[in-house]
Amino acid sequence: MKKFNIRKFVLLLADVFIITISGVMLNYFFALTKRTEWFHVEASGNLFYFILIDILTCELMMLLFGSYARLWRYFNIRDYLMCGAAMTLGFGMGYGVLLLIKMEPRKIFFLLFYITATAGVLLFRFMFKRTFLSLTREGKVENLQRTMIVGAGQAGRMILTEIKNAQTDPKNPSASLLPVCLVDDDATKLHTKINGVEVVGVCAEIPRLSIEYDIDNIIVAIPSCEEDEKRKILDYCSSTKCTIKVIPYLSELLLTDQNSQLISQAKEIKIEDLLGRKPIEFNRNKIAKFICDKVCMVTGGGGSIGSELVRQIAKYSPKQIIIVDIYENNAYDIQQELRLEYGDELNLVTLIASVRDYNKMESIFREYRPQVVFHAAAHKHVPLMETVPEEAVKNNIFGTFNVATLAEFYKADKFVMISTDKAVNPTNVMGATKRACEMIIQYKAQTTTHTEFVTTRFGNVLGSNGSVIPLFRRQIESGSPVTVTHPDIIRYFMTIPEAVSLVLEAGAMAKGGEIFVLDMGAPVKITTLAENLIRMYGKVPYEEVPIVFTGLRPGEKLFEELLMDEEGLQSTANKKIFIGNQIQIDADDMLQKLNALRESANANDSEKTVALLSNLVPTFHHQV
Repeated sequence: MKKFNIRKFVLLLADVFIITISGVMLNYFFALTKRTEWFHVEASGNLFYFILIDILTCELMMLLFGSYARLWRYFNIRDYLMCGAAMTLGFGMGYGVLLLIKMEPRKIFFLLFYITATAGVLLFRFMFKRTFLSLTREGKVENLQRTMIVGAGQAGRMILTEIKNAQTDPKNPSASLLPVCLVDDDATKLHTKINGVEVVGVCAEIPRLSIEYDIDNIIVAIPSCEEDEKRKILDYCSSTKCTIKVIPYLSELLLTDQNSQLISQAKEIKIEDLLGRKPIEFNRNKIAKFICDKVCMVTGGGGSIGSELVRQIAKYSPKQIIIVDIYENNAYDIQQELRLEYGDELNLVTLIASVRDYNKMESIFREYRPQVVFHAAAHKHVPLMETVPEEAVKNNIFGTFNVATLAEFYKADKFVMISTDKAVNPTNVMGATKRACEMIIQYKAQTTTHTEFVTTRFGNVLGSNGSVIPLFRRQIESGSPVTVTHPDIIRYFMTIPEAVSLVLEAGAMAKGGEIFVLDMGAPVKITTLAENLIRMYGKVPYEEVPIVFTGLRPGEKLFEELLMDEEGLQSTANKKIFIGNQIQIDADDMLQKLNALRESANANDSEKTVALLSNLVPTFHHQV
């Protein structure tokens, strides 16, 4: 009762008034209509006692049922039902009291009294809620973000405390948050309260509750949840039109004596959050030993993967970084970015050159003598390579052969090639050329005496130049339909930093000849990815932004694989990284086939090139 403040007292008075006026008006109506068979007019002197007793019993039940403990503007269906139940029990108790004191009213009058009073109390609550929401949207609190917090655990408590403390500091961004409700899948927490904010439902109800409570902002505060659970929660959240922020996993939180704030570390939901798994953890000490004080070369260093490689290598104090790329704009962008960040502390060389040009690459190797080579240069777009297979062969296969041969000749310590899941049982030219590259690297691993050759294979990379995400974003932002090739197409996805961290750790642990494969978790349906991205723009899939299915492109598969059938699978110290066993390569046979393929590609004979590529890569089954 100590929390029964003036606001609640005013609301109680409103209920008392409604019950009183219901009884008085009903009595007046029967008196006017002279329906003495329903209500004895001569008994109207007892009306005061009827109303008083019912007020006392109804208010007692309303208090016991918590009708005044909850802010009426947050009333939901359950609250209306509980209020109706309290009124029903109150009138039932009141009728019993009247029987005990020998003041039994006519049943028809008492029934109508109960119906009228209960309907009035519920209608008042409904009108109060609607009016309050309308006024506050136009009034002082229009700048407050009505916030739902997902998770009623320790993180949720900390966030509520932060919001409460922020109210004294208008400059604090958290002061603009108005916590309205919590959701949690723990049944024991349902309808409990934290700092006055109630747990109103479970995560599956987020779409409905966000509408019911007029939510603007959702904070997902479950930093310790499992991968699948987080993906489900974010799927629920992304189906709303709310702004979504996510508290990072425990391993990513920065909580110190100086900074114990959670809200400041919350991040807006990104499409990669919908992958539903924790970021892959890597052995940074091992990577540091691998990179520190080494001359590192990155071919294709201006591309999405290559540039991230350069960024991460720069953090481990290399002796020198050499960026090699044929596209000067990308190379220039990453060069300027690193100069701004590191200045003269980073020994950076940026060279415009093609991996196809053996003589140019030889001069680079001769001058700089790289100790670690990351080979990311490649043509990656599947449909484009179908139209000019000879260009894919020249760049991917013989570019790789050039760089690998030079790395071996100039005694580089490590050579790490970037491959793709499309190299597994390839059905397109691009995938077949990458499988041929893997064969070249395994051939080099069998024959070299100094350089350790290794391949890293992973799936689609979110946000890379060859990813569907940039295309989807351009389509949504331009108002065009989003195009998906097939409703059931699925892909494995990872983020660019994850892909690059895999490359670095694979290079660090390589002994030569391995194909490192990342456990990428559950595959993602491209249609679902498109739907979620549309919702992230605050739009409704299929209604505001159409999704058009265009049919599979030449050489495209519904499902990608990560391992060849003939490859085994060995675990490593990193439980997310596995090693495919090295396959023995017949060197003479492969070199003979490569020479024939080179002649065909240089002659720009597309049909013959594809035929010879199929001869080189036995698992290549071309789909046109």
